Amino acid sequence: MRRRLDKTKDDHEPNAKKGHWASGLLTTMKDKTYILEKDDLVTMIKDMYPKAKYHYLVLPNENISNLKALNASKVPLLEHMHNIGKKYIQKNHSNITFKMGYHAEASMHRLHLHIISVDMNSPCLKTKKHWNSFTTDFFLDSNEIIENLRKNGKVLLPSKQLCETYMKSALKCHKCHDTARNMPELKKHILTHLEHDRLSVR
Repeated sequence: MRRRLDKTKDDHEPNAKKGHWASGLLTTMKDKTYILEKDDLVTMIKDMYPKAKYHYLVLPNENISNLKALNASKVPLLEHMHNIGKKYIQKNHSNITFKMGYHAEASMHRLHLHIISVDMNSPCLKTKKHWNSFTTDFFLDSNEIIENLRKNGKVLLPSKQLCETYMKSALKCHKCHDTARNMPELKKHILTHLEHDRLSVR
């Protein structure tokens, strides 16, 4: 039973088996304990299973399923989503580096922009798919997606085959590009970078 429950917590894992949990974002958007910002267009929430120390999501209030559902008229919406996330981290985490973007293939219903700190240090970061979905080109930069949509009238995405290649890539440190045999080894390696960064700011 425990193993089954863990699978429902693999939030945002590409190609994971979809179930009722795939609609979990819609429920979280209504939970005041997770809501950070909200206006007529978007809702910003804390990720329930963060893949870094700080991990937030910005979602449109409008029912937009994913990047494939967008057209040129949604450029202002994506810009607004980006600006909401940017202003939040500038206000609350001005000394921390974040990246903002989308997964090439999202497993959760409702379009969502990831705002995630680059430490990539979290107990919820468990699998190779988790890691590669944020540290390879499977993770699409927010500004590049906006420009992509503005230029093409739709978002041109990597092929399914290319996405699978990203997911199968070797585990590689996002800071020094050293490779690791498994996630425990990689997470131990990441801690050495975090300790170095901590000592550097003393």
